[in-house]
Amino acid sequence: MDRLRETLRRIDRRGYKAYKDIKGLSQFPGFTVRIDHVQGDPFADASRVSVLVPVEGTWIESAQQVNRSRNIGLCNFVIARFADAIKLECKQNRGSGKSGLVSIDHPGQEMLPRSACAIDSSTVEIRFRMGLPAAGRSVLAREAEAMFFQELPAVVERCLFNREGTDKAWDYVHGNEDADTLRGELARLGLVSFVAEGSVLPRHSGIDDRPMGKDAVPFGPAPEAFRHTVTLPNAGEVVGMGIPRGVTLIVGGGYHGKSTLLNAIARGVYNHIPGDGRELVVTEPSAITIRAEDGRRVEKVNISSFIDNLPREKSTQQFCSKDASGSTSQASNIMEALEAGSETLVIDEDTSATNFMIRDHRMQLLVAREQEPIIPFVDRVQELHKLHSVSTVLVLGGSGDYFDVADQVIQMHEYTPRDVTEEARRICADFPPRRNQEGVRPMEMPTPRYPTDDSLDPSRGHRAEKVRSMETRSILFGEEEIDISQVEQLVNASQTRFIADVMLQLARSGFQSQSLRESVESVLARYQHGGFDALSPERFGNRCEARLQEVLCAINRLRTMQIGRV
Repeated sequence: MDRLRETLRRIDRRGYKAYKDIKGLSQFPGFTVRIDHVQGDPFADASRVSVLVPVEGTWIESAQQVNRSRNIGLCNFVIARFADAIKLECKQNRGSGKSGLVSIDHPGQEMLPRSACAIDSSTVEIRFRMGLPAAGRSVLAREAEAMFFQELPAVVERCLFNREGTDKAWDYVHGNEDADTLRGELARLGLVSFVAEGSVLPRHSGIDDRPMGKDAVPFGPAPEAFRHTVTLPNAGEVVGMGIPRGVTLIVGGGYHGKSTLLNAIARGVYNHIPGDGRELVVTEPSAITIRAEDGRRVEKVNISSFIDNLPREKSTQQFCSKDASGSTSQASNIMEALEAGSETLVIDEDTSATNFMIRDHRMQLLVAREQEPIIPFVDRVQELHKLHSVSTVLVLGGSGDYFDVADQVIQMHEYTPRDVTEEARRICADFPPRRNQEGVRPMEMPTPRYPTDDSLDPSRGHRAEKVRSMETRSILFGEEEIDISQVEQLVNASQTRFIADVMLQLARSGFQSQSLRESVESVLARYQHGGFDALSPERFGNRCEARLQEVLCAINRLRTMQIGRV
């Protein structure tokens, strides 16, 4: 600590790069400061700093981390508490550029493994950023001293030693454990998703994922046919609506809550923080949202089960496109999801290609089957379930032809679920289908695709590696920008950075004759064994776990991806 103070005073008013001299470890009373990376300019990304605190003496209890679920909940609480302490203790503006900025990669509404905090039986490690103060591009040592010797100790004290409000840590710990337990029960119960009664599903706005306020209608009661009671380790007995495997339609009038329910189901692959309203809304972990995506690039995907008989005998068994249409992109998204191992497809007709979803009787009469290359999803959805164990949850408001292939139908009426399965079946009996089924040959499931090693090139200009992410919109990988704005289950920019790390590891090691999925799984296994630093040893504090599905979504949208063989 004394050496850090002396160094700061020595470099006062020198050029900004003199800050490089403070890099390393400094022992403070009760904790250690590790300066991992010093920014080269006051306008660049703020410096990366960590604090390491012995668990003994903090408010943390050993029972709060006896398993991985509890530990993740505890880490998310510590991050949120550290962020609150920054707001209370840090001045934030101490000169030019990012001078004085102190920030941490704050969780959103989801509880996920994050590189910003790691806790084991002996040590708490918290990673954050500090903007080292400057006047123009000259060191402001006194301002830096105030940050390191006044503000930072106050933040650590408030976060880890002040016991006031720490009872809320148990809400995070218990909540995460209960959600993981509930998700683990889905397979035994034959469900793909569970929505607890009383859950608050509506969000604050389209750009604000916090729960809606007092006007929100709590979910429930669950229809009797879908009602399940589950006993959780902390919450005890919980009652809710279970969505069975198979083909589930969610119907209802406009603005009655169909898409709100579907969005909650899609986000149920993640756990949520206390107070979110969706704490006990969980979905099986491989579920993926499928939509049309005009303009995306597709590389050698077998979509012949949905689209075949193209003009000029163009093959769709290894379909390629630099600018896919709505129907071909949606078909590709489904086949890539199956390749990734997804067992549940989540689809909203509002974001689907109409001609991909249905072709009614009148259109069949006008345009003969041999003139239409699309086999609509309605003619494949039951086959996916019965032969390939892939379930579908589908919001629908415009086509009753799906009643014929539905296993269950849930109607949302004034934000309340109703079981209308029998009513839908009576309608099918009273009004038999007039359209002809168009899927005549069995569906082909995807086979592994093997990328070429030169598919991933992170170089840009004179730099061997140039990789960065822009929120959840895109990843800049070398010369290429990957548009991931339509990958709807990406919820955090830190997940995008994690995906970029995985891709960089693949670029460095090559695919080594493995399939695309196998290659990504091998890198993710390295992460599971060694943590975030196994992918990027530079001790970044702004990484957040992403699923295999989202990693593959990003790689599949890379325009330089080349499949050598299928």
